[in-house]
Amino acid sequence: MSLVRLNIKGISYSQTQNGAYALILTEQGGERKLPIVIGAFEAQSIAIALEKEIKPPRPLTHDLFKNFADRFDVVIKQVIIHKLVDGVFYSSIICERDNIEEIIDARTSDAISLALRFQAPIFTYKNILDKAGIFLKGNTNPEEFTEDDEILMDEILLEDETSSSDSDYNKLSLQDLHNKLDQAVHSEDYETAAQLRDEISKRN
Repeated sequence: MSLVRLNIKGISYSQTQNGAYALILTEQGGERKLPIVIGAFEAQSIAIALEKEIKPPRPLTHDLFKNFADRFDVVIKQVIIHKLVDGVFYSSIICERDNIEEIIDARTSDAISLALRFQAPIFTYKNILDKAGIFLKGNTNPEEFTEDDEILMDEILLEDETSSSDSDYNKLSLQDLHNKLDQAVHSEDYETAAQLRDEISKRN
């Protein structure tokens, strides 16, 4: 499968949902955008890496990892977003030490935070971009954030919210709730997992 290089366009904050962010990636040499919903901490970490002038007084988690890797001569060569399952992106970090390459599984937001700090390229497979990539009309400059990106961000988050609200948890049995909780944790959908945990707690 062919790889497509991605560039980070920016982070958009939802005007309609508090605490929700989307990372917008663009394909190099193309017009498609790959939006990825991320949490507030991950958004902060990526934003700090993008804004070179901002230096936190103490290292953030991803900065600490970078310092640790530098000390032990570990280099991140590239990040690959290699899988998309039920709206969740899965990524791999390709590392190298002493000319030995290792592949490490990671959340996509963490992988991108580290890629920025190591100035490593970010890739995805063409079939993932074909499936999840979005065209925006009037996109003349992929380096600039536009009002269309803000609208896109809110539409994506609204779809997420609608799909969550469609699942009427109070109609499910306790066993079904536990099964859904396991699925949410496995797919790293921690927001849904928290909602399920709250519903389970109410019944105990």
